[in-house]
Amino acid sequence: MTETQVDITLEMTMEEILRKVPSAQRALFQRYHVGGCSSCGFQPTDTLEKVCTDHNLLDTSGVVQTIVNSHETDQRMQVEPSQVKAWLDAGEDFSFIDVRPAEEIAIASIAQAEPLDFNDSERYMQLPKDRKIVFSCRSGVRSLDVASYFLGHGFTQVYSMRGGILAWSDQVDPSIPKY
Repeated sequence: MTETQVDITLEMTMEEILRKVPSAQRALFQRYHVGGCSSCGFQPTDTLEKVCTDHNLLDTSGVVQTIVNSHETDQRMQVEPSQVKAWLDAGEDFSFIDVRPAEEIAIASIAQAEPLDFNDSERYMQLPKDRKIVFSCRSGVRSLDVASYFLGHGFTQVYSMRGGILAWSDQVDPSIPKY
């Protein structure tokens, strides 16, 4: 797992920030209820300073820190496909869950990953909070959102496989088709 330093300034547009820190919108919504719907949204061309002004967020350094913290959390939650493979090879006890819909799983899948049962989400919430869970998707974006959701519900060992099944195909098993 690699961690990178990210610099965010009030003069940056939200588009620039979201390119650097994809979790910024999720973080702003969770902490300040900004960016999640049309009434609290912002435009990609808005600067962070404008977003803060428009939503009466006076502690601008706190807003910047919230974005930086969300990036650091996301970095800690990401695990390389080679690490997941090592855990599988070592016989570690963990849940490996593919969050893609059935039609995507039909195109390409990792044998050891169980499909997320969207109709029985309660079952996952009943797992022990300290259970190691690795989520996977096509590229690592959706699985990071799901991992963040579980982290927000008190789970302590949740991971998103960096790069998803595309990275698995590149780094672990080239026989897995890319789509």
